[in-house]
Amino acid sequence: MKFFSTRGKSEVSCSANAIAKGLADDGGLFVPEKFPQITKEDLTKMIDFDYAERASFVLSKYLEEYDYEELLTACKKAYAKFEDCDGAPIVKIDDNFFIMELFHGPTLAFKDVALTLLPYLLRKGSDISGIKENILILVATSGDTGKAALEGFKDADGIKIMVFYPSEGVSDMQKLQMCTQEGENVNVVGVKGNFDDCQTAVKKIFVSKEVEKDFRNRNVVLSSANSINFGRLAPQITYYFSAYCDLVSSGEIKMGDEVNFVVPTGNFGNILAGYYAKQMGLPVGKLVCASNDNNVLTEFYVTGTYDANREFFKTTSPSMDILISSNLERLIFELSGRDANLTAKRMEELKKEGKYSITDAEKTKLYQDFYADFTDEEDCAQTLNEFFEEYGYVADPHTAVAIDVANKYISQSGDNKATVVLSTASPYKFPHDVLCAITENAPADAFKSAQKLFEETASPIPEQLLSLKNKERRFTGVIERDKTLEAVIEFIEK
Repeated sequence: MKFFSTRGKSEVSCSANAIAKGLADDGGLFVPEKFPQITKEDLTKMIDFDYAERASFVLSKYLEEYDYEELLTACKKAYAKFEDCDGAPIVKIDDNFFIMELFHGPTLAFKDVALTLLPYLLRKGSDISGIKENILILVATSGDTGKAALEGFKDADGIKIMVFYPSEGVSDMQKLQMCTQEGENVNVVGVKGNFDDCQTAVKKIFVSKEVEKDFRNRNVVLSSANSINFGRLAPQITYYFSAYCDLVSSGEIKMGDEVNFVVPTGNFGNILAGYYAKQMGLPVGKLVCASNDNNVLTEFYVTGTYDANREFFKTTSPSMDILISSNLERLIFELSGRDANLTAKRMEELKKEGKYSITDAEKTKLYQDFYADFTDEEDCAQTLNEFFEEYGYVADPHTAVAIDVANKYISQSGDNKATVVLSTASPYKFPHDVLCAITENAPADAFKSAQKLFEETASPIPEQLLSLKNKERRFTGVIERDKTLEAVIEFIEK
């Protein structure tokens, strides 16, 4: 299967090439030439599969050049790192209301689902593509991707990984997870700015022909672990299928019934995976896009204009503190009828003017699959409190945003289909904010907040976070946003 750039000036012959490159040469994102189909009969068979088997089956539809048995082995190895070897368990909250917990992996965030498998996909893809140079992975993170990528690629042969994060834009626990990372091939740097600054700087390095030539002279090629890389996006498609199979298996729905999914959204990769699943034949009703105060996606849904010229807010859901949602480009490409020239024009408008608009016909297509709304900080805290009081369930702030938007959607639409909220992180990654919402008071120290949260809720503190307290802070550097390339070169030369 070929993969094309959303901007039309680059294509590769197979998924391995797309995964190895990460970003297309023209700055666009790789998309498959078609959406492979999974039939009702396939879905029925998948009910009896474990999570790793479901993942390998779904992924094989795109990764045609990867050996199936080898892919299955890699999936089993990756998801053995999750509690009960399940990347996406479903918890029933109420009639027709469920939470899919995506945080039972090594770093307690949904990014683990893809990033435990990506090292295999990237290394194998590079081998298939004939890439012999050392691979340097550059990552911009708003909180969770960085740690998950670092953990996934630590001490990988022939691969180095460097993560940039907004120095004042992640939670204390997220920062500790990254800055204490083990591994001889890793580096972590704070950037004075927000996530968009980090992401823009990394993309600039990727598309520079001068940088590419210089790095090749150093025997280094670049790749990405962000969801701009199809290898990061593809494994996320699986958990939509897995959730559906689990709901059928438990008798909550019948095969063929539509299910709504509510996704806390920043860079648009998580919800785009749901869109891809729907295009592949999964019976999905609405994909509900839930934003925080940085509600650029909600306004895009309402107005048809994506406008990043707006105030940036630091919130208690920092992984969603994003104004330029990179993966939206893939959806825009589809809404336009796969018009690469138009997509490239719009991305240039976004770069120069900070905004672009879609047509009324495209908005109609958007409304067929999506709904969007947002939750402010006050409502997020209230939702955390009320959800715990009513159900005894401790959510993290990102999940609370999605829960509140789910309730708004159900109330406004009267849509009573089975609804699955994607829970993207453990509440213990944000103990201070969660505790404040539940008790209205919390210690400033993250570990003291975690202990008090445990005392209030009896929800166990993950060992991964408890162990951080005594770990060495290996990475403490902070740079200006225009110094990223210098930092990368310094890392290469070590």
